[in-house]
Amino acid sequence: MSKIKILHIIKSLGRGGAEMLLPETLKLHDKNKFEFHYIYFLPWKDQMVEAIENAGGKVNCFEAKDNIRLLLQYKKIVDYCEKLHIDLIHCHLPWAGFVGRLVHKKTGIPVVYTEHNMQERYHIATKTINKISFNSQSLALGVSEDVTNSILKNIAPKISVKTLLNGVNTESFMRSGNSQIKEDLGVSENAIVIGNVAVFRFQKRLLEWLQLIKKLRSKNSNIYGIIVGAGPLEDEIKEEWRRLGLEDTVFFPGLKTDVKPYFEAMDIFMMSSLFEGLPIALLEAMSMECAVVSTDAGGIKEVIRNKEDGLIVPVDEWQELSGKVQSLIDEPAELSRHKLAARKRVIEAFSLKRMVGELEEIYSSYSN
Repeated sequence: MSKIKILHIIKSLGRGGAEMLLPETLKLHDKNKFEFHYIYFLPWKDQMVEAIENAGGKVNCFEAKDNIRLLLQYKKIVDYCEKLHIDLIHCHLPWAGFVGRLVHKKTGIPVVYTEHNMQERYHIATKTINKISFNSQSLALGVSEDVTNSILKNIAPKISVKTLLNGVNTESFMRSGNSQIKEDLGVSENAIVIGNVAVFRFQKRLLEWLQLIKKLRSKNSNIYGIIVGAGPLEDEIKEEWRRLGLEDTVFFPGLKTDVKPYFEAMDIFMMSSLFEGLPIALLEAMSMECAVVSTDAGGIKEVIRNKEDGLIVPVDEWQELSGKVQSLIDEPAELSRHKLAARKRVIEAFSLKRMVGELEEIYSSYSN
C-alpha cells in the first residue's frame, strides 16, 4: 500500500510556535503510512529545517522576498505536487494559506489550513484576502476555541471549521535535572528565574515584561529573568532593558532551536501578552514544570484554570502579574505545587500524541 503524501506549506521555518510544531509532530507521525514534504519561502528563517530533515521530512525552499513573490510561486508548487503525487496540502498561517488555495483551485488537491491567530489582529489587507479566498480549501482548523470563533465571526465560511488544540511532546519536554544555564549565566542555584520564550513583537508586551521584573527586583534581589528569542522590536526592548538597569539581571540568549535547557533553568514562566492563539511555548514551559503566571490572552485561558494549573489575570490588568509572581515567591510550597500542576495539565489535555492522532484521522479522511 502506497504512503499518503502530505505537503506542509509555511512562510518560514524560523523559531515561531507554528514552525516549532512541524518537527515535533513529525517525530510522532506514522511514517509507514504517511510521507511528509515541506515548502517554505524565506531562506534566512531556516532554524527548523535540520530538525525536520532529521525527523524524516523532505524540505524545499522556494525563495520569495515578499508576499507577492510568494503567491507567484504557486505554479512551482503545482508542478511539485504533480511530480511527487501529493495527496493533501496542509497550510499554516495566512500567506501560506493564500498560495495553498491557489494550488487547490488549479489541482483540486485537498487543502487543510491551520489558523494560529485571531482574525481581528491581522492587517486589513490580510483579513480581506483571507475572507475572499477562505472557501477555496477543504477544511480550516483553529488552534483554540477563541481562534475558531474568530474565524466563524469574521469570515462566516461555508467550509467546515474545527478546533484542533495545539499539543506538546511531554516525553521530550521533561526536566532532566542537569541544565547548566544558571551556572553559565553566573546565577546562583537558589535564585528564582522568571522566563519567557517569544518572538519580539508588540503583542508579547516585552517592555511591560521587563517593567514587571524591575518591580519584582525592588523587593527580591534574588530574582533573574531570561527571554529566549529575537524579532523586530529587539532594539526597542534592549533600550528599555538598559533604561531599567537590568543588564546584569535579565539575559537574552537569542534564538535557540533547543529551548529545553532554558525552560529547565526557569521557575516561573511569565507571559504579559496582549493577544495569543494557543502559544506553543506556554505548553512547552508547562511540560517542563515551570509555574505559569500569565494574562488570559486568547487560548491561554483554555489551558490555564486559574489557581489550579497556574495564575492568570485579565489582559488589560497585566500590572497585577507582579503580585501573582510575588505570591508564589512568598509561598515556596505553592510554587512547587504549581510547577507539578502545570505538567499534569498538559499531560492530561494537551499532549502532542493526541494532536497527531487527530491530524492523522483528518489526513486519512481526505485520502480515501
